[in-house]
Amino acid sequence: MEVVAWVAVVVCLLLVIAWYLSYSAARLDRLHAKVEGALSALDAHVVRRAEASLELGTSGVVDPASGVLLVSAATASLERHNERSFETDLLEGQHFAGREGVESELSEVLRAALPAEVVHGIRAKGSPGAAVVERVRQAGLRVQLARRFHNDAVKEVQRVRAKRVVRVFRLAGHAALPQTVEFDDALPES
Repeated sequence: MEVVAWVAVVVCLLLVIAWYLSYSAARLDRLHAKVEGALSALDAHVVRRAEASLELGTSGVVDPASGVLLVSAATASLERHNERSFETDLLEGQHFAGREGVESELSEVLRAALPAEVVHGIRAKGSPGAAVVERVRQAGLRVQLARRFHNDAVKEVQRVRAKRVVRVFRLAGHAALPQTVEFDDALPES
């Protein structure tokens, strides 16, 4: 009877360990899917910000020199987004495709083109340009939020993957460790 009891205990222990490993692997998979979704959302918001910046640059609301700089930076952002071939997946490896420099440059140009006094002047005139400036501001805010959400998801994946049980049992499989996306996304003063 004692042998049967020990066998039952060992079987129960193995079942608990198997359940824990299965639960951990499923959780890690869900976290990786969350990172992919967050990166996709960030990518979409970056494109919308570049489109709004391009519209602002061509609208004539800002001075011509700032307009040229805005058009150039927004075009570079959109071209960098579009240069991926259709055979490659943006989310493969869960990275931002090295676009951080281009996006930081667009943020810098937006801040230079839209200092607080220019924004107040555009809004005071009540011109149609006020709507374009607001669209740029809203798109920039969404980029900030999407980047923050993505980076939080990445940090959670990195924290879970740093656990010993995940490393020992290779619960992450061959998935690349996702990296945070760091670029200057500060909004122009308003």
